[in-house]
Amino acid sequence: MSQSVVSEIDNSLMFRYRVECSRIKKDEQKALDLPAGYRLPELGAINNDQPFAQLRSAWSETGIYFWMKVSGKRQSLWCRRTQLLESDGLQIWLDTRDTKNVSRASRFCHWFMLLPLGGGSDQKEPLATMLKINRAKEHSPSINQAPISIASQIGKSSYSVAAFIPAASINGWDTTEHRLIGFNYAVVDRELGTQCMGVGKEFPIEENPGLWSTMKLS
Repeated sequence: MSQSVVSEIDNSLMFRYRVECSRIKKDEQKALDLPAGYRLPELGAINNDQPFAQLRSAWSETGIYFWMKVSGKRQSLWCRRTQLLESDGLQIWLDTRDTKNVSRASRFCHWFMLLPLGGGSDQKEPLATMLKINRAKEHSPSINQAPISIASQIGKSSYSVAAFIPAASINGWDTTEHRLIGFNYAVVDRELGTQCMGVGKEFPIEENPGLWSTMKLS
């Protein structure tokens, strides 16, 4: 008797996502805490995932802003600068050329870590850094070339992270010629799980820009 085998496929693999990122208003450029109008859509519903984090983003010629809030916490935050990949926080990937026909990162690809804690001598300040991408054909020459402005707010059942990544840390940032950029994110929380833009970390999203979505700088 033959048996049929049914494999479960991540629905996110069936789509190419493109999200709109609005240009920040001049009177808001000094504010890391982005207003609700800059909210990005949560796309996990296609896999019946329940989002626990909200993400906002905005851009200017001088760089890109991100704001993230996690709700529903019962446990304390876990952030270690010696264990960045396991820490609670936001991971961002950007490809300033939005290349989708490759599986290895180029010099235009970037990986940022934005943590609510883990910085400072007592590790109680927010922490922002940029990591090299594994198996990259060529690493970005802008790795940690300029400081990332970051702030965090921690409540009883939630926390938020706000950051501005300057153009000096984003190789190829050219908002005149390149308005479509590769984009992916993962909110990692040891208590609540992982929330991703599209496919999850069961796929090599940390190193394969072909799996990233697209962000339009509108």
